[in-house]
Amino acid sequence: MSHDSPDLDLDVEFDDDFAGEQEPILNGMAWDLVHQLLNTADEFRVEPVETSAGGVVIDCGVEAMGSLGAGLALAEICLSGLADVNLQPGQIGGVSWPHVFVQSDTPVEACLLSQYAGWQIAVGKYFAMGSGPMRAAAGLEDLFRRLEYHETASGVVGILESGDLPTDEVISYIAEQCGVAERSLALLVAPTSSVAGNLQVVARSVETSMHKLLELGFDVNRVESACGSAPLSPVAGDDLTGIGRTNDAILYGGQVTLFVHGDDESIEEIVDQVPSSGSAAYGRTFLELFEAAGRDFYKLDPLLFSPAEVLIHNVETGRVHHRGRVNAEILKQSFGL
Repeated sequence: MSHDSPDLDLDVEFDDDFAGEQEPILNGMAWDLVHQLLNTADEFRVEPVETSAGGVVIDCGVEAMGSLGAGLALAEICLSGLADVNLQPGQIGGVSWPHVFVQSDTPVEACLLSQYAGWQIAVGKYFAMGSGPMRAAAGLEDLFRRLEYHETASGVVGILESGDLPTDEVISYIAEQCGVAERSLALLVAPTSSVAGNLQVVARSVETSMHKLLELGFDVNRVESACGSAPLSPVAGDDLTGIGRTNDAILYGGQVTLFVHGDDESIEEIVDQVPSSGSAAYGRTFLELFEAAGRDFYKLDPLLFSPAEVLIHNVETGRVHHRGRVNAEILKQSFGL
């Protein structure tokens, strides 16, 4: 199969007239990374898939084998290239264990406007959690209204967390919602129970803390830089187990440091609720909680979705706010250690 799909317009031009006036825009930066992934498809064990609808689908773990490199590429594309993602050595209760480390100096743009999986894509029998900068072009989420951001782009890039490749109907739907031609749409697909899909989900430690701050009413634009890590969960044999393990990796193993400016009083008002321990549901594996909720995400306490441990450094006053801790016992239970 060719790695250069004739239906994919790799030379699209991007309109930089949008709220926020950042340049270049998120989809434009992600598009450059898609170029790089296409050029290294064999090395990363991913497969570009030609479609009759147009554009390109890059299989990173549905039928393709995928790889750790593909997972890192997925995460960086999902972050529009505005964060560095790598694997670092770490431990879980004395056991050596790789961790996924994320660092960004533009966490609002990288994590909230791009990486957050806020678009549930349901077309016919197809379902996927959609993330990446295509969300900024679609603008369907309330988050974009709250942050006063929208992109008008000639080409968009998205990540689909799904065990199935999208149909032509799905491709057409996403292109229409984003206001682009189908041939100018790039979708990267991987299930949670794959090497690449597993890694890209665990690379959301900083994103969960940023979204928690937003939900708590904190001015996220005060966050100047951020870094975080979470243990790379074992690849699961099925997506349900994978969803449980990847969530536990962050809820009970995620450690995030946020660098903010402004007053300390407003930080103290919300900091107890920022780590996952601020939720009454804390203390059980995610899969147990998910089953108890009838496998309905909306019945879960939204305050649960955040890292285990959070440090907030006030770069103006020098004060450090610390809450939460890593829970190695639950991680071991979830990971089968």
